[in-house]
Amino acid sequence: MGTSSQYARYVKTRIYVGAITLISLALRLFNLGTPKGFVFDEVYYVDGARDYLAHGVEISGDDPEFVVHPPVGKWLIALGIKLFGNNEFGWRFMGALLGSAMIVLIALIANRLFRNSYLTIASSALMAMDGLALVHSRTALLDIYLSFFILLATYFFLARWHWWAGIALGLAVATKWSGLYFLALFAVVALYRAFAHNTGRDLFKPTVKTAAQYGLLPISIYITSWSGWFASSRGWARDYSENIITSFLHYHSQMLGFHTGLVEKHSYQSNPWSWLIMGRPTSFYYETPKTCGADNCSQEVLALGTPLLWWLGTIALAVVVGFWIRSIAVKRYEPPLNLIIAGMAAGYLPWFFFQERTVFTFYAIVFQPFLILAVIYCAYALLMHFESKRNTYLVLGFIAFAIFINFIFFLPLFTGDVITYDSWQARMWLPSWV
Repeated sequence: MGTSSQYARYVKTRIYVGAITLISLALRLFNLGTPKGFVFDEVYYVDGARDYLAHGVEISGDDPEFVVHPPVGKWLIALGIKLFGNNEFGWRFMGALLGSAMIVLIALIANRLFRNSYLTIASSALMAMDGLALVHSRTALLDIYLSFFILLATYFFLARWHWWAGIALGLAVATKWSGLYFLALFAVVALYRAFAHNTGRDLFKPTVKTAAQYGLLPISIYITSWSGWFASSRGWARDYSENIITSFLHYHSQMLGFHTGLVEKHSYQSNPWSWLIMGRPTSFYYETPKTCGADNCSQEVLALGTPLLWWLGTIALAVVVGFWIRSIAVKRYEPPLNLIIAGMAAGYLPWFFFQERTVFTFYAIVFQPFLILAVIYCAYALLMHFESKRNTYLVLGFIAFAIFINFIFFLPLFTGDVITYDSWQARMWLPSWV
């Protein structure tokens, strides 16, 4: 009887998560071609995707073009263009698809961590109701692809499918270099486990295997992602040396110099200290059309996390940090706490070491899933603490409903709908959002 009941819950959970994902996919695809033209940095990445389709390498006119991000994300944009044409829908399609897939992935991760159907469904719902995830899913930037591969690697790591985790991490690094922080994290944890469970001669084989999974394999994938550059004579710095490896390394030293030396001021740059509370969200697009039935109209795509969710997530993260410190003190290690702290450390902390660099709040999408898991952990802790499960579920349901209302209220800013200026102004809750 128990087995039958568990199977029924399993099926219901899959149905609910599937329904949430399909609704979210529809929201991401609906009117995906709006706004028309390039949104924020789409101009760089779409141009690169077009070059890959036409030449296999990025060029500017007939000359090599200096680009500072690896190819995989732009190849995914190129796949959307190949499928649906060189238009806004084609540029943004793969981001919408993989952004929706993240809803399933976080549910799979939450299920492994908490073994609770309600919390599994809640994790997918929170991902679906986050404005920052929605904006990234509807924009042809690289960060949604990076976040997808990081979340995919996290699931594979939890499932102990380490070869697959290595592949996902290699693709993450081949999308944006910030994936290196997660690669280093997973590699260190995997090596620690190898040393913790083996000694002497028994240590050699698992150490070599781990080095291959989180070293050789990701590096091989990264280098392979540059195949177009190797195959062409038109890539940037391709002729720097007769030795192609020397040219490749020189190009990468130039890329590193760009990333570490980017200090040009930008009106929407923000310090990492403000990211959790969305202190200065990035405006991807703003126009003042004449088609809203009022004297003054606004149309904006604002990379803003759903405020109530992120503010609640900030509190939840503080609680998780407290629980994590206590768990270390009493030597009672909890996998959910360790995963959340590790994910936040790899996705968030490195940016504090680049105080002079030009950075933006929308980079926070890479650690957003771990912030959601912090909220889910706090819900889990409440369920474990209070005997009255029914009342606890009611409170949690009320909080989820409040987040949903907050998400709907800000939806026009996530999807670039045309609204009156007064309606837009009513959504500028903080002066720094303008």
